[in-house]
Amino acid sequence: MATVTLAGTPVTTVGELPQVGSPAPTCELVANDLSPIKLGDYAGKRVVLNIFPSIDTGVCAASVHHFNKLAGGLDNTVVLCVSNDLPFAQGRFCGAEGIENVATASGFRSKFGQHYGLTMAQGPLSGLLARAVVVIEPDGTVGYVQLVPEIKQEPDYDAVVEYLGN
Repeated sequence: MATVTLAGTPVTTVGELPQVGSPAPTCELVANDLSPIKLGDYAGKRVVLNIFPSIDTGVCAASVHHFNKLAGGLDNTVVLCVSNDLPFAQGRFCGAEGIENVATASGFRSKFGQHYGLTMAQGPLSGLLARAVVVIEPDGTVGYVQLVPEIKQEPDYDAVVEYLGN
């Protein structure tokens, strides 16, 4: 189990992020049209998972906007913005905000949070996902992980960009 904070209060997760170099956990997420999204569908591409609690909060929305800008310049890369929000909320947000370079994926009826060790186990956001970035390489292995220590903080975008530039 990992520990992050929410406004300075410790919150544990149900497990740990997968290790760099390990096979990415397989799971099924839900697209805006309620169709299944399997991470294996992106085999041969780099997949950036921008994972967060809820698209309807300022920090989470800012991360989606930031990754939307970043995704426009990435070759052979898919950016999935993952939360446990309903797909309808994700679709509404992206439509209203002009988000076109990333895809959203919901973990609301999957074991994604358990497989990636990111479901928060207690506190007011219990059941939602902790904030993290995971990069899955084209061969299906985990290449990069970043667990954001404070839920109210954005990811370290510079570290992600530096990794993606390698």
